[in-house]
Amino acid sequence: MSRGSSILRLAGAATAAGVLTAAIALPAIGGAGAMFITASEDLNLKPEDLVEPPLAEKTEIMDAKGNQIAQFYEEYREVIKLAEVAEVMKTAIISIEDFRFYQHGAIDIEGTIRALAKNLSAGGVAQGGSSITQQYVKQVLYNAADTEEEKAKALETSYARKLNELRFAMAIEKKYTKDEILEKYLNIAYFGAGANGVEAAAKRFFGVKASELSLAQAATLAGAVQDPNRTDPNLGKDQRRRLLERRNVVLNRMAELKKITPQEAEDAKKEKLGYKGTALPGGCEASRYPYYCMYVRAEVLSNPVFAKTKKQRAQLLNRGGLKIKTTLDPKMQRAAEAAIKKHVFASDYPVASEALVEPGTGQIKAMAASRKYGTNKRKNEMSYNVVADSAHGGGVGFQPGSTFKTFTLLTALKEGMKVNDGFSVGAGYRAPFYSTFKNCKGDSIGDPSHTVTNDEGSGGFKTLQTGTWGSVNTFFMKLEEKVGLCDTIKTAKSLGIKRADGLPLLEFSTFTLGTNEMDPVTVANAYAAIAARGKYCEPMVVTQITDRYGKVKKYDPKCKQVMDKEVADAAANVLTGVFTKGTMRGVGGIGRPVAGKTGTSDAQATAWFAGFTPDLAGAVSIGDPRGSQKYKLNNVTIGGRYYGSVFGSSVPGPVFKDTMIAALKGVPATPFPPIDSARFGGCGQSCAPVQPRRDDRVEPDDDLPDVGDDDFTLAEPPAGR
Repeated sequence: MSRGSSILRLAGAATAAGVLTAAIALPAIGGAGAMFITASEDLNLKPEDLVEPPLAEKTEIMDAKGNQIAQFYEEYREVIKLAEVAEVMKTAIISIEDFRFYQHGAIDIEGTIRALAKNLSAGGVAQGGSSITQQYVKQVLYNAADTEEEKAKALETSYARKLNELRFAMAIEKKYTKDEILEKYLNIAYFGAGANGVEAAAKRFFGVKASELSLAQAATLAGAVQDPNRTDPNLGKDQRRRLLERRNVVLNRMAELKKITPQEAEDAKKEKLGYKGTALPGGCEASRYPYYCMYVRAEVLSNPVFAKTKKQRAQLLNRGGLKIKTTLDPKMQRAAEAAIKKHVFASDYPVASEALVEPGTGQIKAMAASRKYGTNKRKNEMSYNVVADSAHGGGVGFQPGSTFKTFTLLTALKEGMKVNDGFSVGAGYRAPFYSTFKNCKGDSIGDPSHTVTNDEGSGGFKTLQTGTWGSVNTFFMKLEEKVGLCDTIKTAKSLGIKRADGLPLLEFSTFTLGTNEMDPVTVANAYAAIAARGKYCEPMVVTQITDRYGKVKKYDPKCKQVMDKEVADAAANVLTGVFTKGTMRGVGGIGRPVAGKTGTSDAQATAWFAGFTPDLAGAVSIGDPRGSQKYKLNNVTIGGRYYGSVFGSSVPGPVFKDTMIAALKGVPATPFPPIDSARFGGCGQSCAPVQPRRDDRVEPDDDLPDVGDDDFTLAEPPAGR
């Protein structure tokens, strides 16, 4: 009688204090848990539907073959079915948290009476008395909270919160079976050490699946849910000691309830904690392909095609439980990694990076670099995506040198020049007037005071073919003057060219010499458009997304024809000669039709090669991330080999060659379309070889490139750059 009176007094005091905003059903006096009575006709506890947002689940990133390469999560969780949980785990959690779970309804009357009496004597909420259903409700409310204030409210110690839990729990008990509630609880519960849900906890704590848990392991996890932060084994010895004590409490309780024998309990208590602390998988740091992973993550977070707002995209990536299939080709990725490793060491100051893109789709097939991704400076790791632009986790990029001459070549072909058209040039070029070059705003930006020179003073009559093969700087300055700087810039932009740092392109007269910093993905994709006969496709890494419910959405390439097919064919025809008559002839071909262009910036600050077959395009860069203008590629040792000066044909060219041979092994060779001779003249590769002058020859063991090979003197940049 006194216990019942105390409970009634508690309800009255709470109501008077304004704590209760709705009714509460009170246990009847006498025969504990036998019935309910109400303190007032106005007090009415009714079920209230609980909004249950989907649980935060990991998102898996897969390569083109369906192999997982990375995963992202806000909360490390793997949702599983109750049938995938070991029976001993179910028994352990029920024994310690709610041993009458399968007997009572939404409210455990005995537990509630015990808790209310305890709370009355303590002068507050000292004991929860919560059923598993109520605990599930609390976890849902906490996980659904967006702000810290909402999270605190979901966990606050108050009777108002308890009443809300009861209302929601009553609705949950009507909505689901007991097994369904237990399954939901085991998937949402936090066990500590960053593990959400029993599957993640089993793997994190013991390196096993939830279906494989032993008695001691199950008891450990069951003990952890009461206060996972206080017993987090990842935090230290004190926490592990507390967890071990909790495990033994669970074992004693299981024995008391006759779920296990006393001997089984004693044997289990003799076992060590056995915490393995299996590393939480996820993030690009843990990926085998970190640079590609970073690109995918940035693309999903920034591209509105995946969701309208950045917040929605972040939630999808980190909480959505998606399976994202990408364009990464494992074979091509291995080819790029092996080729770079062969020529550039991870310990070298200069870093080499390479991107491979499929013509006609824009699919990025591989992204590789000579250094590992990370923040350990002692291990010479890269802390940003050196293969990509800043929008995809990259840095400021490197000047691509004469790989940009290709855009001037394309512009000349578009404007009606034939491959054997040309003019005589000297060893140096100086703009005749300030008005010689105009940027796309119409401003005169020519610099008559600055002279662009060729390496070794080469000059004479050059055509689109021979000027490209020899990469003659003065020829391309004169050619850019003829076709127009702005038209050249427009050609480059139509092929997706943009600065790696996201700033507007610098529109100086030396644009054709590659003075804008680039990244390999952008350059490779531009060259892929030439291989695709003038069809430009946006860089693409995601082909398919499967959501947590199994719904599949596929993504198609976004392409458009940006120039006549015949123009692209003619440019490809000219660029094939780079391997047989030009700056790459000392390196050699790849055993199938291939085209490309070397690039070396002023005084060998950086070096590039960009090229393509009809089936695959690639770009390779090398430069010193400490500052390419300060740490130039002269008198350096790279990959264990000393170089007096590094050119496009010195390191990037061989990396490209080795990559393409391995990446396309087993793929039938595809020929380039023939040049339209009626429109562009010339005979391309069917012409008799052009004999270089004696001073232009490259001996087999000579590191130096052919005619000039891109070396030039760059005009001073504008103030502030």
